Amino acid sequence: MLVSPSCSVSWRFGIPRPLQQLFDYFPLRALDPNALPERSQCLTSSDLPTLYVFSTESDARLGLPSFNPGCLKWQTLLRLSSLPFRILPSTNHASPTGALPFLLPPRTTSTSTSSPPPVPASQLLAYAQQHSPSTKDNSNKIDLDPDLGPRAQAYLSLVTLSLRNAWLCALYLDPSHADLLARLYARPASSSRAVQAALLAQLRAAAAEQIVTSTGGMVVTTSAAAGGVDEESVYREAREAMEALAGMVGESGTGWVFGEARPGVFDAGLFSYTHLMMEFMGEGLGRMVSESGKGELARHRGRMLEAAWPGWDGKRPTE
Repeated sequence: MLVSPSCSVSWRFGIPRPLQQLFDYFPLRALDPNALPERSQCLTSSDLPTLYVFSTESDARLGLPSFNPGCLKWQTLLRLSSLPFRILPSTNHASPTGALPFLLPPRTTSTSTSSPPPVPASQLLAYAQQHSPSTKDNSNKIDLDPDLGPRAQAYLSLVTLSLRNAWLCALYLDPSHADLLARLYARPASSSRAVQAALLAQLRAAAAEQIVTSTGGMVVTTSAAAGGVDEESVYREAREAMEALAGMVGESGTGWVFGEARPGVFDAGLFSYTHLMMEFMGEGLGRMVSESGKGELARHRGRMLEAAWPGWDGKRPTE
């Protein structure tokens, strides 16, 4: 603790002599703040914004979809906005906001050594609207949807609650996806098996807690399996939600949510779950998506891939 000269004398003679001797050998000094690592300056492009997401090094180099639904939603929206950007893999612990995704705008000059302030997920859409090359003619403008009506809110809850809970239950609590969970989140974090095991236990406990909390305890079971979560109830609600969402998309007339002329925020949120379910969980949730509305959600996913990732063959490189 630093003190002003006016009070240093009284403070100095008020401490025990052993401590005083310690401070005589190691006086208090105010050090200059550490600069950001040189690597962080290199990772912040002087030309392009950089979006940090859950991803692998090889996927990030190719700009492929993140394997995390929350990150994928915003990655998709930025691509739909025609904003040029690149992605880099990261973790929640490395995020200045405590969560992914976040975006670092490009440095103002190529010689600048300071990074601009990060843009959190809650401000990404506004950033894209402001900096997208299509902003001038509004040809590809995405609706911010600041005030969703009651009907839209009801459908949105099907995505943010029912589909999300099913994803959490399948990836984190289903033993058949244990290797997938470890490959996506545990092994990249540490090479230590003990650390990986501890991390996986934390992830599973957090997922179970989120499911129970979001449903108000409606899916709790006395079984110790799946963290005390009633998996059948979770998947039943997800199937019902998918049928309702498929019906809404099918009735839209345009192929996009609520009959919009182009995909928007809701479409990206829906796609972030249906795409990952079909890619990583083909025999479980993926089949559920494919069967919903006689394939309506699967077709919506295909249209989203064509809009945001045209030309991608759906294959990821092997690390």
